[in-house]
Amino acid sequence: MDYHAFSRLWQRTTLPLVAILRGLTPHDAPAVAEALLEEGFTWLEVPLNSPDALSSITLLRKQLGRRSYVGAGTVLTVEQVDAVADAGGQLIISPNMNPDVIRRSRARGLVSMPGVITPSEAFAALDAGACALKLFPADTVAPRILSAWRAVLPAEMTCLPVGGIEPDVAQLRAWRRAGAQGFGLGGGLYCRGDDALAVKQKARAYRDAWENSHS
Repeated sequence: MDYHAFSRLWQRTTLPLVAILRGLTPHDAPAVAEALLEEGFTWLEVPLNSPDALSSITLLRKQLGRRSYVGAGTVLTVEQVDAVADAGGQLIISPNMNPDVIRRSRARGLVSMPGVITPSEAFAALDAGACALKLFPADTVAPRILSAWRAVLPAEMTCLPVGGIEPDVAQLRAWRRAGAQGFGLGGGLYCRGDDALAVKQKARAYRDAWENSHS
């Protein structure tokens, strides 16, 4: 899937927010995932530095089937890409831009979302075959930076700020006006040990903020 195809897929997503579930355990994964789906979240990321992350990914893929896209975050090596693919993952999300990781992800048929913070990294990721760009850490730059990127990046390249995103209508609106097509949500949405009810409440707050940030 190239970035053109991914853009079309992403545009069909009702709630274009990626849930970053750092610290999620296989024991908690089923209930947390169902709580997120109930609030409209369909993109789930289990960072590989979570306890037994690959088992959680396999479990969620079997549980959720076609209701959701499930993959791994903090993917740093091609060996990790292969492990995620073998576990049934669909997404490879990284904090950095490693062309080898991007190319292996595409070769294994997975969605590649590398982390970038400069135009040079963004275009290098594009050349390597990235499906979308993770602007990370977003809380170290302003929306106007993304606005400048959008003037030169392909119009269909999906850009998702990640880092410091809160369920704040004004913040989301500013990023959206700058060209963000969605967001990755980490500690504001899920912290290790959160039960399903806590996650559901936070997910609803983010969903409401997203829906109210259209204007």
